[in-house]
Amino acid sequence: MANFNKNTPYNSLPILPPKADLETTKVLRKTIDASRALAQLNGMLTNLPNPTLFLDTIHLKEAKASSEIENIITTNDDLYKSIVADKKFDNPATKEVISYKEALWNGLEEIKKRPFITTNLCIQIVQSIKKNTAGIRTTPGTALKNEKGETIYTPPTGEDTIREKLANLEAFINSTDEIDPLIKMALMHYQFEAIHPFSDGNGRTGRILLLLYLKLTNLLDTPAIYLSEYIIQNKSDYYTKLREVTENNNWESWVLYMLEMVEYTANKGLQRLKDVTTLMQEMAEEIRTTLPKVYTKELVEILFRLPYTKRQFLIDAELGTPKTVGNYLIALEEAGFLISEKVGKEKLYLNYRLMTVLDES
Repeated sequence: MANFNKNTPYNSLPILPPKADLETTKVLRKTIDASRALAQLNGMLTNLPNPTLFLDTIHLKEAKASSEIENIITTNDDLYKSIVADKKFDNPATKEVISYKEALWNGLEEIKKRPFITTNLCIQIVQSIKKNTAGIRTTPGTALKNEKGETIYTPPTGEDTIREKLANLEAFINSTDEIDPLIKMALMHYQFEAIHPFSDGNGRTGRILLLLYLKLTNLLDTPAIYLSEYIIQNKSDYYTKLREVTENNNWESWVLYMLEMVEYTANKGLQRLKDVTTLMQEMAEEIRTTLPKVYTKELVEILFRLPYTKRQFLIDAELGTPKTVGNYLIALEEAGFLISEKVGKEKLYLNYRLMTVLDES
């Protein structure tokens, strides 16, 4: 755009909504596909006997993928173990991923109490991710660079300017208008990333806002989807299309990218849910047949909440005395359903078939 210079703070970043034809034929077609895929995923989630059952796993996978975009890398195994084990894991990447998951959870709790996306909510989220008291960026000199160290974008500078842009974004997100919510979500995500309000954690905060927005607009009753996976697989495209909006006002290709992301991840999420629920039904039947005295529906649900479980989870669910539930887990291991591992002073039990499905999907 004429007034954009990658080396100068972009204080003239246009406010929303943009002056562009957003509802092109391509965009409208893609919006229908993405909405249909989300509706199917939502339908399956709603019809699960316990819609929240897989939330921990899905949110952890989203947290892992979103952090990976920022080159914060951990393994599924480390992540699931550290969530379940009493032993504290020192891996900083694992800690960051768990902080992200907590930030997402806190955000969902906040919008239940107050169903709006606000500047203050964004600040709460970034503080939860970073585990500090970060606020709006006040120091000048922030510039986004590519891998060669070349400046590709300089976001707006000055706390007042940043807050003005965020106030416009807040008003846009929470207003009722004729723009399809999925198109609006794409606009909102671009604008947040372009404002770049924090010194660190902008990408992760922006991706949490996407999930909160899907919940707020009733597109997903349970935001059990991980969009970051698509961004990882199409990372250079993501940054290229963001830049095309800034430099050429090319909204169409950006909105199409975001709609494709929603459609792809909703379809993949649907397949993953089918795979996990099928496995859960199979294992429930096998346990019921092999170990009828151990089997209960509640026990099977605990084995599928996260890949690792431990005796305390069964005690907390009031499935028996510590000795009884300990015997249940031993019997499940002896029958080949679980594999135990000593972590610190306690024993964790891995549902390895669930882990295999999660790793594959």
